[in-house]
This record gives sequence, C-alpha cells and structure tokens, in this order.
Amino acid sequence: MSVKFTPDSSLDLLFPADLVAPELKAQLHPDVHIRPLASSDYRRGHLDVLSVLTVVTDPGEAAWVAQFNAMRSAASTYYAVVIIDRTTDRIVGAGSVFIERKFLRGLGGVGHIEDIAVDKNQQGKKLGLRIIQALTHISENIGCYKTILNCSDSNIPFYEKCGFQKKENEMAKYAPTSPSRL
Repeated sequence: MSVKFTPDSSLDLLFPADLVAPELKAQLHPDVHIRPLASSDYRRGHLDVLSVLTVVTDPGEAAWVAQFNAMRSAASTYYAVVIIDRTTDRIVGAGSVFIERKFLRGLGGVGHIEDIAVDKNQQGKKLGLRIIQALTHISENIGCYKTILNCSDSNIPFYEKCGFQKKENEMAKYAPTSPSRL
C-alpha cells in the first residue's frame, strides 16, 4: 500500500506556510518537505520524533490537538515546523521557536528555539541544520532582535555551525511534582 504525501494546501497549519523560506525548502532533498506543524500531525508521528530528546508521555490525540489549538490561539507566538518524509508522509524532524515579547529594545522580541529533533534514521542529512535555519529565519523576519536556545555541551559544535555563539549560562528549577495542565 502506497502512502500519498499530503500537500500543505490540504492541511490545517499552525501558521502560514510562506513564513518558511522558499530558498530553504529548495535546499532539502526532494524526498523531504519542511512545513508548519499541522493539526493532523499527531497521526504522522510528531511525538515519536520528539522522543529522541527525552521520555515523551502520549497524551492521546484529542489532548494533542487541544494543545495545538491552544498554541495557535496565541497569535504570533508559536512557530513549530516539521520535516516530512514524502515517501511515507511521516514526520522525520521537528523544532519550534516561540516569541517572547519584551519591554526592552524598543518593545522588541526574542525567539526561543526549542525541541529540535531528528529521527535517528535521518540524522547526518543536515535536517537539523535546515530546521534551525527555518526557525531562525522566522524569528528574524517577524522582527526578533535575537534568537536564542539552550543545549548540552556536546551539541555546542552543531549550533556553532548553525551560526550561534556560546553566551551566558542556563539555570533551571524544576517543579517538585508534576504541575497541573495549563
């Protein structure tokens, strides 16, 4: 049974597809396609790809779609992209940037890149680089004065290749118990 690739025009996307740079799409192998996250991407393996980062608890499709809709309702804030394998219509890469509005820098914005994930079988094909480039392009083109991310020491060389510089330190304080759902 052959799986048919679903074109962007047939999907309910998180944000307009034209925010992903056309020249970036042209740099991808013809077997893959980058686009905004779609409301049906739970069924395309979105959580499976994210599981390369950490343990992922599957909330079920209805809760996933509710989270998608909550993100979309926060206009001009969340930009999640996915890379789709055209031969299977499955997600093989994902990442997001969210926009923090500031009172500094003339009421500027900062793009925060999060959750860059590439399927283990697809690593080494520059998909992570293309995701970072897409998210940085979105951040810069909507007016953010900087784009930042946190990463492990072992990933610093990769992000340096993407044009990022090591700067400052990250601190974290995790809640002692699981917080209630937002």
